[in-house]
Amino acid sequence: MSTLFSPFTLKGVTLRNRIAVPPMCQYSATDGVPNDWHLAHYTGLARGGAGLVIVEATAVSPEGRISPGCTGLWNDTQAAEMAKIAHAIESAGAVPGIQIGHAGRKASANRPWEGDDHIAEGDPRGWPTLSPSAIAFGGGLSKTPQEMTHDDIARVKADFVAAAKRAHKAGFKWLELHFAHGYLGQSFLSVHANQRTDEYGGDFAGRSRFLLETLAAVREVWPENLPLTARLGVIEYDGRDEETLSEAIQLTHKFREGGLDFLSVSIGFSTPNSNIPWSPGFLAPVAQRIKAETALPVATAWGMDDPQIAEQAISTGQMDLVMMGHAHLANPHYSYQLALKLGVEKPANVLPTPYAHWLARYRGAASVQ
Repeated sequence: MSTLFSPFTLKGVTLRNRIAVPPMCQYSATDGVPNDWHLAHYTGLARGGAGLVIVEATAVSPEGRISPGCTGLWNDTQAAEMAKIAHAIESAGAVPGIQIGHAGRKASANRPWEGDDHIAEGDPRGWPTLSPSAIAFGGGLSKTPQEMTHDDIARVKADFVAAAKRAHKAGFKWLELHFAHGYLGQSFLSVHANQRTDEYGGDFAGRSRFLLETLAAVREVWPENLPLTARLGVIEYDGRDEETLSEAIQLTHKFREGGLDFLSVSIGFSTPNSNIPWSPGFLAPVAQRIKAETALPVATAWGMDDPQIAEQAISTGQMDLVMMGHAHLANPHYSYQLALKLGVEKPANVLPTPYAHWLARYRGAASVQ
């Protein structure tokens, strides 16, 4: 039996299998409000058979968007449309999740296919950015952010809390805090972005303070029976990897003590001067180490779409879920393809019954891999 297709229970939530679709920005919202594109997109992904579908990075405030096309959860209009998406995901058999975050110094950017750089100064589509320190990311993201005041920090933490409340009210059952990829949470932790001299900077305790305080604030309002998770950049591939990973493990211990239920292991992306060793499953050993040293359930999303790599990651206990993103964009029914390739009994049953009935009877090319 394939362990990849075994159920996974966390708190009061059970996933039908260990396959998760991670957040993938669509950059197609207007004023943070999702639309028919998002509803069709997430419904299709959920129908494809994954156990968990996490809605894209959703900003907790207008200035927290990566681009003008990003989704948001800072008002009730956005929440009402998100509720339709959560309902559609759950109706299709997957657990509905959502990632909330703040883009920090990487905000106010053009969409990737329109430059993937900061919106030019004077362009009315742009806005001032915030970060722990007034240090630009570099490259095409050259805008110097405003160093956050204590009032800014308090406001952003409150924005996370308000977004978490809206996410729960909208029907999401899995909440992910975006503390990765060079966005605001990651920037506080990173020595590349944080050169503060107050209690939110300096040593590890200072640089981790914002993340821990944000987690604590959200933990107070997010229901105990539902998973509260985070995506964290645990390594940068910048030449100081062991130090960064050791700090990430320390932080994960503190996350667990503070009520975090699950960690999605990712890359920091806090500097353009990194040398990432892209290869299939390259973060799996890193995720395994974090799980072994912290006893927190983990997943990772990079290069995990090969059936054998994914199966091995679950069967050997390297991780608890496997995040597969691009493969599901190429084929929303990728979970079905995995079931076929791994020899799952009655593989069509990972799909909705109106699909499964006919595919189970079909002997054409689509059933042969």
